[in-house]
Amino acid sequence: MRERPALTVAVTIDRHRAPTRWEDWRFSIVDVTIDEGQFGDQPLQLHDDGTVARFLHPGLRVELHTDEGEGYYLNLTSGQPSWFVWWRIDDDDPSMARPQMVTLSYHEAGRQLDAEERVDTVVLPPDVREELQAFTDAHYRPEPKRRVRPASFKAPDQR
Repeated sequence: MRERPALTVAVTIDRHRAPTRWEDWRFSIVDVTIDEGQFGDQPLQLHDDGTVARFLHPGLRVELHTDEGEGYYLNLTSGQPSWFVWWRIDDDDPSMARPQMVTLSYHEAGRQLDAEERVDTVVLPPDVREELQAFTDAHYRPEPKRRVRPASFKAPDQR
């Protein structure tokens, strides 16, 4: 069995303390970085000034699947190709957010959003965009558009 093309990435998340009087914490996805093992395998706290803390979560695998070709195509043609980061607030520690998955498929991100999960985007770097474009070109062909005949040209019993 052939292994799927994949990248390992690290996700950087900022945590803001009490950004409003109604929120204890607010989280934002800051960056997605290629992880070649230099970050270890445990989350790292990069910064904490009492108001904003920054955490790096390494070791997330992004696999490319041939059956997700349309989702990759839609991402590439969206005007702003992106990483899609699905993340959750930790149930045991609400002051922490953890990435669950990173994908390049517009459809996969949509499925997570349909399930009412949190998904944020980070702009895709040019080198990863080129790799995704090459994979999509090799494995996906958009269906040709079919002309729909106007109802006025159809017989009344076919309308």
